Amino acid sequence: MSAFTGRYAGRRAIVTGAASGLGKAVAARIVAEGGSVALWDLDVDALEAAASEVGATLVSALDVSDQAAVEAAAKRAAEELGGIDILVCSAGITGATAPVHEYPVESWLRVFDINVNGLFYCNRAVVPLMLANGYGRIVNVASVAGKEGNPNASAYSASKAAVIGLTKSLGKELAGKGIIANALTPATFESPILAQLPQSQVDYMRSKIPMGRLGEVDESAAMICFMASEECSFTTAATFDTSGGRTTF
Repeated sequence: MSAFTGRYAGRRAIVTGAASGLGKAVAARIVAEGGSVALWDLDVDALEAAASEVGATLVSALDVSDQAAVEAAAKRAAEELGGIDILVCSAGITGATAPVHEYPVESWLRVFDINVNGLFYCNRAVVPLMLANGYGRIVNVASVAGKEGNPNASAYSASKAAVIGLTKSLGKELAGKGIIANALTPATFESPILAQLPQSQVDYMRSKIPMGRLGEVDESAAMICFMASEECSFTTAATFDTSGGRTTF
């Protein structure tokens, strides 16, 4: 847990993929540091449990690939929290593990629906709320796979590259308007999402990390919480790595 106190006093956040893993860890830190958080996730039962554990009072069970649901949830969060200052887009799926020429089309489309379209819908819905207040911090969770590409993970790699590109474009659009948008590009870390992958794929990704281990959720959560704070004030349209040395660009 963070050693900071009061860093988010009075700040209102939306965190997607908040029922478990990185999203839940980030939400817990924001609440612990004085902020209020709306938790978004598709898993209703896990979402309610996370809200109780984190201390959040507002939850929305939704599929981020449903644009209308995202718009409604953003409006509700702004009304109940009194505005939105922070958006952390952590929701994502890995998709199938297969070479491109055998990759299931339905899996490709679903990965892009969640990882790209859903993230776009969230950014699109929240930016006007931030513009109205002249302040905002947006953190879009990408991956080192979006920089380097992982074999047999073309949809995931391509989707995370799209997240990086979208965030760079958005950050430049909002520069000078009090809103900062950056992407996090973690290497593989211990998370429930690993259950979606065969062990051989996890082993491959671990082998690419110079530190020789997977990351920890709290390591990426700590970076996100800097990116989502007032302290991150002169870096936008950028990527922050938590990759154990895998990527240095």
